[in-house]
Amino acid sequence: MRPHVLVARLDNAGDVLLTGPAVRAVAAEARCVTMLCGPRGTAAARLLPGVDEVIVHEAPWVAFESGPLDREATLSLVDALAALDLDQAIVFTSFHQSPLPLALLLRLAGVPFVAATSVDYPGSLLDIRHRISDDVHEVERSLALVTTIGYELPPGDDGRLAVLRSTERPSPVDQDEPYVVVHPGVSVSARAWAPERHAALVDALVAEGCRVVVTGGPGERHLTDRVAGPPRSGVVNLGGETDLAGLAEVIAAAEAIVVGNTGPAHLAAAVSTPVVSLFAPTVPAVRWRPWLVPHELLYEDVPCAGCRARVCSVEGHPCLGGVTVDEVLIALNSLAPIRVEAAR
Repeated sequence: MRPHVLVARLDNAGDVLLTGPAVRAVAAEARCVTMLCGPRGTAAARLLPGVDEVIVHEAPWVAFESGPLDREATLSLVDALAALDLDQAIVFTSFHQSPLPLALLLRLAGVPFVAATSVDYPGSLLDIRHRISDDVHEVERSLALVTTIGYELPPGDDGRLAVLRSTERPSPVDQDEPYVVVHPGVSVSARAWAPERHAALVDALVAEGCRVVVTGGPGERHLTDRVAGPPRSGVVNLGGETDLAGLAEVIAAAEAIVVGNTGPAHLAAAVSTPVVSLFAPTVPAVRWRPWLVPHELLYEDVPCAGCRARVCSVEGHPCLGGVTVDEVLIALNSLAPIRVEAAR
């Protein structure tokens, strides 16, 4: 009988999207795939092809700003996992995360087979302890893990990111004319290009006759208001007005997106939209760059690259502060036929 498999990725939406190819490989052979994710990854988990069921748990060993471990919530998770009667569990992590806390809970839930990539010695917590170089893309890291269990992408699956598409809801943007998406928000401030630079980019694009759609999450309307500027022809401000599925459709219809190293960059890859990536090198691009989609990485080489900082402590934020509006316009013009010339 084909197995019921739990796949787990407990952090953000972009991280969940990057597990997509590995999840599809599992789903090709499993009778059911349940995904365990954190609150910030729930919407992305529900968009992944191959996922049959989603369970949500805030893991304090993963979340940066979580509270203390809640004994009752943790034991309730163990009970919920036990009730699933799982055959296998696969724990996806980044290089800096340990799968062992979750592996322990899976063992308490009676899961007979648990696999993960782990630097630390797992004892009997893992049946497969996979090890791989840190300098591989997150997609490759996840695919390599499931391959050790015997799961492969099915014929015809090219290993790109993918999401379930919404065909029924009306688009919030007139798609009769081409547009560029500018997404100024990021999950941590150390990865942010300055709001005033984003605003200047929008002004420059409008001056060249290009439509711009500014996007942002529910808590980012103040940012998108600042970037979009006052209501005017050629600019649509969608800050806080789309869920993740709706944002995917807005990005899918765009000529390109300008975005930092954050979830919508991976969402763009999942809908095959070119990405101008304002990529703060706080983490290596080899692990986190947009996957199998045309893209340009913009950043300045700095001695502190790889710092993994959430808040930049260097005056002027030089890795992104040195990126100019002209450079973004040139990158856009190289990726998409929007006929935007660098501002003079």
